[in-house]
Amino acid sequence: MSSVNVERARHALLPRAVFLQRLARNAALGFALILASLLLGAAGYHFFAGLAWIDAFLNAAMILTGMGPVDPLPTPASKVFATCYALFSGVAFLTIIGVILAPVVHRFLHRFHFADEDAGGKAPSGSGR
Repeated sequence: MSSVNVERARHALLPRAVFLQRLARNAALGFALILASLLLGAAGYHFFAGLAWIDAFLNAAMILTGMGPVDPLPTPASKVFATCYALFSGVAFLTIIGVILAPVVHRFLHRFHFADEDAGGKAPSGSGR
């Protein structure tokens, strides 16, 4: 049994309202993860590099989105933090975008599967169709 609540290949597409609800839930989760990542980065830049909160937030946002740092880093500790945060950000941002877009990609592939069946493709075994 899967922990992800998605319809299987043999099931019909979800109604648009349920799909939009799933999309909103994933978007909310994604934006919460982005916010948490920004807060982590801003706190690190504030405490390790001694930047003001607004500058720390700017640097965190720029690193998280792959743009690069804005302010120079004065201490070795701040440089180590920035390195770790940049590595984290590279993986986190792409993963978060995947979480947000997962319902759209799933629906597209699910619809593509049904289009293939309608065109004479073979239905999967155990299909209720």
